[in-house]
Amino acid sequence: MTTSATSRPAGHDHPIAGIALMLTGIFFFALNDAMGKYLVGTYSVGQILLVRSISALVLLAPFIKREGLAAFTGMPRPWLQVLRAILATLEVACFYWALTDMSLADVMTFYLAAPIYVTAVSPFLLRENVGWRRWAAVFVGFVGVMIALKPTTGAFSPAAMVAIAGSFSFSIFIVCTRLVRGTSGIVLVTIQNVAALVFGAIMAPLSWVALGWFDGALLTLLGFVAMIAYLCMNKALSLAEASVVVPYQYSTIFWAILLGYIFFGDIPSVPMLIGAGIIIAAGIYIFIREQQGAKAASFAEPPP
Repeated sequence: MTTSATSRPAGHDHPIAGIALMLTGIFFFALNDAMGKYLVGTYSVGQILLVRSISALVLLAPFIKREGLAAFTGMPRPWLQVLRAILATLEVACFYWALTDMSLADVMTFYLAAPIYVTAVSPFLLRENVGWRRWAAVFVGFVGVMIALKPTTGAFSPAAMVAIAGSFSFSIFIVCTRLVRGTSGIVLVTIQNVAALVFGAIMAPLSWVALGWFDGALLTLLGFVAMIAYLCMNKALSLAEASVVVPYQYSTIFWAILLGYIFFGDIPSVPMLIGAGIIIAAGIYIFIREQQGAKAASFAEPPP
């Protein structure tokens, strides 16, 4: 899940509507994840991604037609776009794989650390200057991850390692997204789904399970729910400043805990709750510092 500021004419902000749409989008993302956890108990990750991607591309078809072929053939940095799509597929696959042995809230906690990883790698990949305050927040965020891991002898389970690998892949995906700014959102989402479709087409036949009508409907619905979530978040950013709506993305942990308890009987552990709280606090602090830095840079620029 990535967000970026969208420029709007002065006086055209609608913060209440923006917040409502962001919260709605986050709910749909959490619902998508809960459906995925249910389905991954029966179907392989490849099969889930295959059907999910087909349904998403069907929903995207009118938007793809409107964009036209030129939007895809003329996209900037095509090899970086391919890398971004591969990372997107990897992080989603890791998310579903981790869900086979972990609760929804546990996996989501590790993925909440992605913005912290972005800050840690940005001096090397984005050539961004990271001050000591943000480095301190990165360190605190890593402490939160370690607490969420429940540092005992059996803490570093394979599922936890997959979740951490997925969250790190997600962070590099965010970096790649920053490097291809200016690309149409429809183009970006389409390329992601095509990559997931290719991955699913290769992996699904290896462990295909016949679909019942109910599970088939859920698998199809996965793609639709994810696209609705993306549309809500993009619209939220068009109605209000990123600094207003982005912090609300951390409400995902509330939905992860609630849906995990309702549908799977998962009760979050105390270390996970503490770790999630620390990660969220560090992530929000980093975001606020980035916003302050961006405003300071804009004031320092001479008028055109």
